[in-house]
Amino acid sequence: MALKYKRILLKLSGESLMGDQKFGISADMLNYYAKQIKELVALKAEVAIVIGGGNIYRGLNAEHSGIERVTGDYMGMLATCINGMALQSVLEEHGIYTRLISAIDMKEIAEPYIRRRAIRHLEKGRVVLFSAGTGSPYFTTDSAAALRANEINADVIFKGTRVDGIYDKDPEKNEGAIKFDNISFAKVISMGLSVMDMTAFTLCHENNLPIIVFDINKPGYLARIAQGEILGTLVQ
Repeated sequence: MALKYKRILLKLSGESLMGDQKFGISADMLNYYAKQIKELVALKAEVAIVIGGGNIYRGLNAEHSGIERVTGDYMGMLATCINGMALQSVLEEHGIYTRLISAIDMKEIAEPYIRRRAIRHLEKGRVVLFSAGTGSPYFTTDSAAALRANEINADVIFKGTRVDGIYDKDPEKNEGAIKFDNISFAKVISMGLSVMDMTAFTLCHENNLPIIVFDINKPGYLARIAQGEILGTLVQ
């Protein structure tokens, strides 16, 4: 079956790497993600990934520890590099060629971000892992995902979550929550629904970059959505 989306930016939360743990990185989750991504690569999709760092450090909680916001944000960026290195290692164990790219210069472990080079990696079939966010404080990894997706001319952002799409209310707290299969950017804003932070969401809206929110814990969903199957919620 032909791909509906050829170049994909996959956004994963750092918390999703914890599995059943309270913090850190679960080997089971790393292997699970590697298998799902391998299915996508086998379809000849071009895959870029942005991972958060919340399983290691959450900058927004830094104020309670006496760490200033900017320092906390940089610590969060380093946490995304750790996650990127972990996923890169496991992907390569599964036979997938990768490149880890950092928005902060750390040449011993990652390439610097150069837009044309990143696009070339994708064209050659390598999975590109973008780490260290945007390289600047005050921006979330959602913003980094939206920025990089637009820069590399991605066809779509796949936002993997623990729920199977966007609802009118939190489905984990409201049994009668109604799920949307398709929803416009304008309606998401008017209803005050939480999809991405507003900076990231606006960047996608202004550049007509669709977002698909889906349950990352459902095996095979990545490949099926890339082929056009309606799973999760499409924002466009």
